[in-house]
Amino acid sequence: MRLYPGRKTGAAASEASLTEPAARNRLWFVNCVVTAGPTYEPLDQVRRLTNFSTGRLGTDLANFLTARGHQVTLLIGEMATHAGERRAERVESFSTTTDLRAKLKALASKRVDAVFHAAAVSDFTFGKIWLRAPSGELAECQSAKKLSTREGQLLVELTPTAKILAELRGWFPRARLVGWKFEADGGRADALSAGKRQIAEAHTDACVINGPAYGEGFGVLLSNHKVAHMPRAPALFVTLEKIGHREFPL
Repeated sequence: MRLYPGRKTGAAASEASLTEPAARNRLWFVNCVVTAGPTYEPLDQVRRLTNFSTGRLGTDLANFLTARGHQVTLLIGEMATHAGERRAERVESFSTTTDLRAKLKALASKRVDAVFHAAAVSDFTFGKIWLRAPSGELAECQSAKKLSTREGQLLVELTPTAKILAELRGWFPRARLVGWKFEADGGRADALSAGKRQIAEAHTDACVINGPAYGEGFGVLLSNHKVAHMPRAPALFVTLEKIGHREFPL
């Protein structure tokens, strides 16, 4: 099924599609939410736990969708290092995982046709902190604005953060939902298996798979377990645009 008569699809689409102006004869426009960049978790008021996400891929996707005529809300991490232009109609920054969760939940009251959850959400947040005495005994530290290195060795507990992706279906029951799966260990088959688990557990419509385990490019896995390989980001964006339409069969 072609959404737009005469258009190439998938990996056959030209990289020029990334900057192609929005055509006014589109059959459908959608309201999209794109998340991008990292969350962070505070250890104290001056130190944070975060990851290496730059926010570039999500920002470029939001720019592409905006250029195609869609209404886009970009939620971008405060710690995102990508300095490129952000052309989405609405741009908001987020800080912690809790903050991103609240911003997404607040959008549930609005018309949202598609959510592309490309943000790199911290897998862990800080739990209890203990000070190790010279004798080896541990004493729990009380909260402080800045933990002092003069106190000596600390033992910090890391606890898993809540999975935002698993909550999206409840907030956006009719939207097309696309998650991301960055896998570092194993091979491509392992990465695809992880993507299938994500779709099954979070009830999403598709998963974008990348990282060292997958290899070069991107895998786009649909809820029917069909998978397509996208060699570069522009081809990925064309495919995601199609997935974002409810009329596009999955």
